[in-house]
Amino acid sequence: MDTRRRPPKPRRPTSSQDGGGHHLHQKRLPPTIDNSSPSSPPKASDALPLPLYLTNAIFFTLFFSVAYYLLYRWRDKIRNSTPLHVVTFPEIAAIISLTASFIYLLGFFGIDFVQSFITRSSHDAWELEGSHNPNFLINKDHRLVTCPPPSSIDPIPKLPNPETIITPLASVEDEEIVKSVTEGTLPSYSLETKLGDCKRAAVIRREALQRTTGRSLEGLPIEGFDYDSILGQCCEMPVGYVQIPVGIAGPLSLNGMEFMVPMATTEGCLVASTNRGCKAIYASGGASSVLYADGMTRAPVVRFETAKRASELKLFLEDPDNFDTLSTVFNRSSRFGRLQGIQCAMAGKNLYIRFKCSTGDAMGMNMVSKGVQNVLDFLQADFPDMEVIGISGNYCSDKKPAAVNWIGGRGKSVVCEAIIKEEIVKKVLKTSVASLVELNMLKNLAGSAIAGALGGFNAHASNVVSAIFIATGQDPAQNVESSNCITMMEAVNDGKDLHISVTMPSIEVGTIGGGTQLASQSACLNLLGVKGASRESAGSNSVLLANIVAGSVLAGELSLMAAIAQGQLVKSHMKYNRSSKDISTVAS
Repeated sequence: MDTRRRPPKPRRPTSSQDGGGHHLHQKRLPPTIDNSSPSSPPKASDALPLPLYLTNAIFFTLFFSVAYYLLYRWRDKIRNSTPLHVVTFPEIAAIISLTASFIYLLGFFGIDFVQSFITRSSHDAWELEGSHNPNFLINKDHRLVTCPPPSSIDPIPKLPNPETIITPLASVEDEEIVKSVTEGTLPSYSLETKLGDCKRAAVIRREALQRTTGRSLEGLPIEGFDYDSILGQCCEMPVGYVQIPVGIAGPLSLNGMEFMVPMATTEGCLVASTNRGCKAIYASGGASSVLYADGMTRAPVVRFETAKRASELKLFLEDPDNFDTLSTVFNRSSRFGRLQGIQCAMAGKNLYIRFKCSTGDAMGMNMVSKGVQNVLDFLQADFPDMEVIGISGNYCSDKKPAAVNWIGGRGKSVVCEAIIKEEIVKKVLKTSVASLVELNMLKNLAGSAIAGALGGFNAHASNVVSAIFIATGQDPAQNVESSNCITMMEAVNDGKDLHISVTMPSIEVGTIGGGTQLASQSACLNLLGVKGASRESAGSNSVLLANIVAGSVLAGELSLMAAIAQGQLVKSHMKYNRSSKDISTVAS
């Protein structure tokens, strides 16, 4: 087959002198091949009886003609209400012709696109190396003749690809498992079940994640953690754990006892500020707290055909004569869960039923949910038309700001108070009683009201609550309602001393279950003397923990308000909440 080659551009030699000698340097050209040579590889298109452009034209015409015919026939069928799947012999032939022409055109243009892409990539690579553009070969049939890839002796330079992060594993078997996970043949979530070793599963999952994403997890520790302890209860598909420093504030003098309070936080000044508040409380004789309500809630939503039927169930549930029966059914779920009350709210034909019960030393969400399910099953007998939409209808209300928690309480409702002597206010807090009282009124009360706060009539209760929750294994998301707090300050004893109190109606804590059984969190609970369930009095450990939370919030409020009144907030944060280290140097 004859080919025509475009004449190459003349090469321009360059000379360099080295010790009087002249050396010619010329740029390499990508190798080309003449298709007229007997050694040229045959092309698939050479077997066609017609030139390629005529073949393409025939298949183009066939494809669009058949497509038009089929569309025309289908339009008539739709107009005549004829089923589309009933086809005649000409239509079958047309469908086969359409399919064949489509496959031909797809194969032709697909191959042409790939060849074009490879050719362009090769040209770009040679441009990067500084060579001239390669010659183009065109045969007499106007078919593009592509050059074969360069030999291994003269390779085309490749652009660097992102490096895959590979960490050597303990065995060849682990490498095979990682490969299966990255390829998607083995689900990552099933590693613990397949291997029977939680630590090994975490290591393999971590390595598969690094190789899949190309991102390193160096700095996220994996050693030194008991992965068996979280299986099926705390965290799924672990790849490590996050380190959060734990500081100690105290001693907190509360109800005649002293507590060293663990606080897990990354916010500078928080522990130091709470510690200063504890010092002021201790020097003034301590604080006192009282639990005035205790009950976890769950509120399913049910629906009826009419609002009248929904109201009938509401009246039934709120009738005191039915409470004993309902409580008996509810209490079957646990020896600690005891139904305390039922509160209902209607929205059209939908009924929201808020159950409230005691839960012992557990936070109790699962406990109350099981009791609610028992009652719903029991009600189906008398109200068969009741449709349970959801076990939780957000009237509970869990992990969301809600007035129902602020007003009616949820979990532990605690009030904590202390009288701070005048000399302590001046010496430790370095401010005055009058300044604190005025600031509290304008900031925590009036300012929060202007902001439309819901349960946020305080300076930073959530700061302290979150730190203690994380340290002791509570649910961090329940900080939302647990931080509901109103801080009150008043001058007493002829205006000399300061009376301060925090009222927190919805502290949701437990000393058993969830994250409380993890080693680190269990150690912090043990430090407070509230680890596990109380053997003397059911629920007393969780009650004491709620009181400690309230007392710590009191200390935090006292110190932060003093810092703001004194004008030292920004100064202290710039001193204790800003690192002077070069982080990039430390990381390297």
